[in-house]
Amino acid sequence: MRRYLFISLLIVMLLTLVGCQSAKEQSDTAELKLAHNLPLDHPVHLSLLEFGKLVKEKSGGEIKVKIFPNGQLGSEREVIELTQTGAVDLTKVSASALEGFASDYSIFSLPYMFEEYETFQRVMNNKKVTGNLYYQTEDSGFIGLTYFNAGLRNLYTKEREVNDVSDMNGLKVRVQPSQTSVQMIEHFGGIPTAMAYGEVYTALQSGVIDAAENNETALVGNNHGEVAKYYMYTGHQIVPDMLIMNAKRFNQFSEEEQQWIHEAAEEATLYHEDVWAKSIKDQTETAKDKMGVQFIEVDKSSFIKAVQPMHERFSTNPKTKDIYQLIQEAIQSE
Repeated sequence: MRRYLFISLLIVMLLTLVGCQSAKEQSDTAELKLAHNLPLDHPVHLSLLEFGKLVKEKSGGEIKVKIFPNGQLGSEREVIELTQTGAVDLTKVSASALEGFASDYSIFSLPYMFEEYETFQRVMNNKKVTGNLYYQTEDSGFIGLTYFNAGLRNLYTKEREVNDVSDMNGLKVRVQPSQTSVQMIEHFGGIPTAMAYGEVYTALQSGVIDAAENNETALVGNNHGEVAKYYMYTGHQIVPDMLIMNAKRFNQFSEEEQQWIHEAAEEATLYHEDVWAKSIKDQTETAKDKMGVQFIEVDKSSFIKAVQPMHERFSTNPKTKDIYQLIQEAIQSE
């Protein structure tokens, strides 16, 4: 009898120790909430999954990332505000959405700032440019970690083919909530309409807008190709997606943990390049073959000429002239 009681007591003690160890492990694990507004099959979502995997691997499971996609926690503006307060730890947003927090981010909405993606990529890998940029918003409650290729932004329309800037007259175009993007469409001769990304399909379908501008993934991933049948390669902007993090939460981690997060972010960006290239190829073919979208090459010269006054303002405005000059120097350095 005594032997039975001893064995039972030993089992209870072992279970208690295991339970305590399990509770300790759970308390030692940090879970980071990451929100974004893209669908599950979007290349940026796949790259954010890679980021989460890398964080977990580098931290030995001490830090985990839980992702909330598809705008579950709100629009880009809303999740930025949630990241500011710490209700969300990380979010992926377009650089255009950050203009209201740091004027330097408006440089990415400046049309034809970069002539080709390779030039843009070289600038974004220049620590002199991004080192200052990513920490400009720390007083606003968040910092930048890395960028993700979001492609060249091009114009797509419901009914009208656009071959040069004269075809833009009176065209109602959805733009991101960015004052720079609004001015761009105005210089093109169109009528800009700022609205959330999730509203674009219905707005195109109902005729509230005639056109939108984005990369090719919008046609298939968000079904815009069902209602917009003309896609023009205007290549007017290269606006990256930015991964941002609540500054207070980031600073709670040790230097080693911060390094893990930074490394995971940078490696996820490299991973993203291949995922993005394949996705653009596949989705362009799908939009063309299954949705009947026509892809049209245009002469960009009239578009470039139309926005030169914007470049002149950016190069002289006290709020943007430094970042404009810094990027020009980075472009010309090689």
